[in-house]
Amino acid sequence: MASILVIEDDRQIQEVIKTSLEIEGFTVFNSADGELGIEFARSNRPELIILDLALPLISGFDVIKTLRSLEDTQAIPIIMLSVNDDITDKIIGLELGADDYLTKPFSPRELLARIKARLREVHRKADPQESLLRWGELEIRKENYTVRLSEQPLNLTVKEFELLVLFVSNPYQVFSREYLIQKVWGNLSGSGTRALDVHISHLRNKLKALGPVLDSVRGVGYTFTHRRKH
Repeated sequence: MASILVIEDDRQIQEVIKTSLEIEGFTVFNSADGELGIEFARSNRPELIILDLALPLISGFDVIKTLRSLEDTQAIPIIMLSVNDDITDKIIGLELGADDYLTKPFSPRELLARIKARLREVHRKADPQESLLRWGELEIRKENYTVRLSEQPLNLTVKEFELLVLFVSNPYQVFSREYLIQKVWGNLSGSGTRALDVHISHLRNKLKALGPVLDSVRGVGYTFTHRRKH
């Protein structure tokens, strides 16, 4: 199983995370401050990092910036933890390069689900031939821009398709509106903002048979969740 580095100065939280993940077979390493965490990540290259934002010596934000600037660590997924539910902190962390976030207190089961989602995405990216995406009854073939839901063709526009691929390739990751607009439309204009709203609305409608999987994160953007329709 994967090795995970937990950069967290709260010993109790360290142990809760370590115990719950080791039960699942992960190898877990702890670091109590950001500088030691960066040094360990560079030397050992864990497959995922769980990072508290409120750290001694240097902040979690500075840790993210450093990890993303170094060749050895720039591709390691980062899930940030924060006791602060401030939307601004979440946006800053995501824009600096974190892949996901959880607000304390959090459920160990939710943390586990997000870890597995991030690791699945790493494995997909490692295989350049991977062109088929699945999510429940949803099947996406990237090479020919086709989508099927419950064995039936789903008619999407090119932009809807690009949004869907981004979401399904990164389940549970929260994308800021600005990131989605820049990624799909290539600009941050007012028209891009309106276009995103319209395309998200149309995409939700076309995916309604799958359940409420495309969630709004107030003040941040959107995420593709696990809430499948049964």
